[in-house]
Amino acid sequence: MKAPNLTFPTLAMASLLLFSCQKNSPLVVERKPPVVNAGPSQTLTLPSDTVYLSGKVTDSGSTISGYLWSEVSGPNVPVITAEGSPSTSVTGLIAGTYIFQLMATDSFGLTGVDTLQVIVNPAQKNTSPVTLAPIDNPYEFTYIGNATTNYSEPQYPKELGAEAWTVNSVYVAVRAVFKFDLASLSNTAIASASLSLYSNPTPGTANLTTPNYGTSNAFYIQRVSSSWDPTTATWATQPTIDTTAEVLIPQTNLSTLDITNVDVTQLVKNMIASGNYGFEIRLQNEVTYNSRIFCSSSYSDSTKRPQLVITY
Repeated sequence: MKAPNLTFPTLAMASLLLFSCQKNSPLVVERKPPVVNAGPSQTLTLPSDTVYLSGKVTDSGSTISGYLWSEVSGPNVPVITAEGSPSTSVTGLIAGTYIFQLMATDSFGLTGVDTLQVIVNPAQKNTSPVTLAPIDNPYEFTYIGNATTNYSEPQYPKELGAEAWTVNSVYVAVRAVFKFDLASLSNTAIASASLSLYSNPTPGTANLTTPNYGTSNAFYIQRVSSSWDPTTATWATQPTIDTTAEVLIPQTNLSTLDITNVDVTQLVKNMIASGNYGFEIRLQNEVTYNSRIFCSSSYSDSTKRPQLVITY
């Protein structure tokens, strides 16, 4: 076949049409958001309640125009002191886990974010027991008497007794009160408390030979709930007793028996919360002839004096 004869005008027109169909593509520049690093996770332990956050932000295409720290989650709403700064302190933290976020905005309106975790541990408890001695005279006293007669006088030996006996053929009950100094624990969370009382080998009351006697000598350890003054005390003016959380020590047929490590945790907690007026011991059933007699804080052998061991 013979090729067509294309004249110059025809070629020129074809070239013009081809050129006119081509379009120029616009130049597109992809901008990236800021790269944010909120900093490493942190851990602290109460009572410290403040953490310092310091973030870093980079943006290769523009400048950073704004920052914002915020709390994503946590057990409370603490105070972010400089939320519009790359670095800030956060105060008022409590025990728990927090997530904080740092957001940065650049001059083109692009944003970047990053988060970090802050763990706040509870305050550590003192795992070493604290041994307390009773406050000595005048905050240790034994009441001896009945509804009409008071025998609580200084000539009776200083010992802690829970008894029911007779004095000159007159029935009397014996109850002892004693107090430990808990002032330093007024704002302390008590983990445990145990009381130890040691039998008096040379009792000055009851049968005068054995501290334990009788077939019904179970006794209570109770919390005293009102003030008392041994210098003016009488049987009729004894302090009131709170029976909540009282501890019952069972009957014993042994003539001597130390009562050690008795759990009085709730009693001590109640003392701290509602007023510390000490402990009282009294027989469960105040019927003759029964006794449980213990050494007081003035006993010559210091290892036999009452002890209160507290862990907090």
